[in-house]
Amino acid sequence: MTILRSAIFLVWFALMSATLAILCLPTLAMSRAGAAWLGRTWSLASLWGLRVFARTKFEVRGTPPPNGVLVAVKHMSMWDTMAVYALLDDPAIVLKRSLQNIPFYGWYLKKARMIAIDRDGGASALRAMAAASRAEIAQGRSIAIFPEGTRKTPGAPPDYKPGVAGLYGQLDVPCYPVALNSGLYWTGPMGFVKKKGTVVIQFLAPIPPGLQRREFMQRLESAIETATAKLVDEGQKQLAA
Repeated sequence: MTILRSAIFLVWFALMSATLAILCLPTLAMSRAGAAWLGRTWSLASLWGLRVFARTKFEVRGTPPPNGVLVAVKHMSMWDTMAVYALLDDPAIVLKRSLQNIPFYGWYLKKARMIAIDRDGGASALRAMAAASRAEIAQGRSIAIFPEGTRKTPGAPPDYKPGVAGLYGQLDVPCYPVALNSGLYWTGPMGFVKKKGTVVIQFLAPIPPGLQRREFMQRLESAIETATAKLVDEGQKQLAA
């Protein structure tokens, strides 16, 4: 049944995404607000489809952060991006530049002013990311970043990149760590398999601005990895029941 439900969701997801992308093309000629609305609508519709067709629900623990802060999110699956955009208020998400080359999807990312980074760009890419992030913070938006830079399977060793520390030092705002266990439910080759159960995303206590780089990274990794390990253990027990 898991494979059948996953296939039904995939068909619905593809049709829903294509329909929204085509119908909302006029928003590309309008203000950024139109693309931001589309991103949130698409995210909410995707989460709805997961619940209805794949029977993959989600639970939010803790309180989503206010605007104008840095949000560092554990990354296990595509679900994470949807959840971040649905639960936060119009965040600017740091993502790899190649995503902007995808027809339709990339066009809307650009219009919504997501922060694209060239992973091979070195120091210049980090400076550009910081400059773009400062501009969005000044507009009252939060910056959401996946500090490991790529998806990690549940239980994989952490690999936190320096970009999050660079943003933390440049922005001088609190950083809110976020733990989750989505990789247990959105899994399989190309993320095809969607398992029945409840994904948990947990917003943790903020890390205040002004800490030294090493202390910040230690606190961030400890907070996210400790909470994530507990959520993964909880999810594995749920799936085994």
